Amino acid sequence: MSPQLPARPTCNTLILSDLHLGADMSRAREALHVLRNNDYRRLILLGDIFADLNFGRLKKEHWKFLGYIRKLSNPKRNVEVVWVEGNHDHGLAEIMSHLVGVRVYEEYVWEYQGLRHIAVHGHQFDGFSVSNVRVSYLIGTLAYLQLQKWDSKNKALTRLLDRLNTRWLRLSPKVAEGAIAHARHRHAARIFCGHTHAAMNRADHGVEYFNCGAWIDAHPTYITIGEAGVEIREYIEPSHDPSSEEELEASDSGTNEFDDDSGFMEEREYGTLAADLGTRSR
Repeated sequence: MSPQLPARPTCNTLILSDLHLGADMSRAREALHVLRNNDYRRLILLGDIFADLNFGRLKKEHWKFLGYIRKLSNPKRNVEVVWVEGNHDHGLAEIMSHLVGVRVYEEYVWEYQGLRHIAVHGHQFDGFSVSNVRVSYLIGTLAYLQLQKWDSKNKALTRLLDRLNTRWLRLSPKVAEGAIAHARHRHAARIFCGHTHAAMNRADHGVEYFNCGAWIDAHPTYITIGEAGVEIREYIEPSHDPSSEEELEASDSGTNEFDDDSGFMEEREYGTLAADLGTRSR
């Protein structure tokens, strides 16, 4: 008798943010593993899914993630896929809507269990980011992407600087305070943000604030919302601790709910999608 496979985690809504596709530190492969091995009615991509608008930086695993989102957004999958625009992927709404089949929002509002929920990336509550868009791009994005290429394989220095930057700018409390005030104004019980790269939960004035964390850290996190409430979950490597991309993808294939599709994307699709993205982004 063959052993029974463990039940797949099930929730109403799964949220992840700050994947930064195109960055060397992006853990797109692991994020894809989470999406493939959970059941959910709604997926919210909560901003900064891209590092910047240069699609030439995207790696094969980044295209695979996008290919999976494109297939997941197929209406027959019965999954609502929501893309909330972040400061790094600002301007991609038309491209994403056309190519990946996902509607892009500046802010997404929905009702669940009689409560109003809001998902917004969070840079709107970061005064420095809003007031210094060009400086933030030149230093915070381009220089940071270059530093990742110079850093060691495990990106220890870049990850340390990312954490120090969050603390120096006091991003977590700033974004939390702004988000809670916004939720109160919109009469929402819960509000979800990204942007700070630091997972967080805070309650104030009858509002619950949650931050998703990021997928460029050694301990990436995501959020699930279900009957048991809201949970901030840390990604955990499969129990056999795969040491290569091939092993992790092999573990995914056993629980692929898209077996009627031809995998993620065919090799030839990467070039086609990349060319189309590049043309439309100009």
